[in-house]
Amino acid sequence: MDGRTFEKEQRMETKLYVGNLSYDTTEDSLRTAFTQAGTVISVDMIKDRYTGHMKGFAFVTMNSAEEAQAAIKILNEKSLDDRVIKVNIARPREERPQGNSYRR
Repeated sequence: MDGRTFEKEQRMETKLYVGNLSYDTTEDSLRTAFTQAGTVISVDMIKDRYTGHMKGFAFVTMNSAEEAQAAIKILNEKSLDDRVIKVNIARPREERPQGNSYRR
C-alpha cells in the first residue's frame, strides 16, 4: 500500500454518513450536534443538483477516527430536528459509468 492509499483510508475513517435528516436541518445545527464528539472538519449537506433541495443526508468529517467513533456512539439513532438519524462510517464512493445511459 502506498502513502496516498493509506492517507485516503485514514481520511475515509473520519468521514461519517449521516442519514434520515430532516429537511429543516441546517449545516450549523449538524455541526453543533457533532461538536459534542470532537472537532468537525467539514459538513457537506447533500442537495439535489436541479432543485437545490436537501436530499436528507450529509457527510460530516471529524478530526480523527476516535472522534468519528465517539460521534457514532453519541448520535446514532438519536433525535435531531424531530428525526431519528443514522450515523456510520462513510463508505468509499462507488464508480459510476460516465456519459448518458439513456438509449433509444
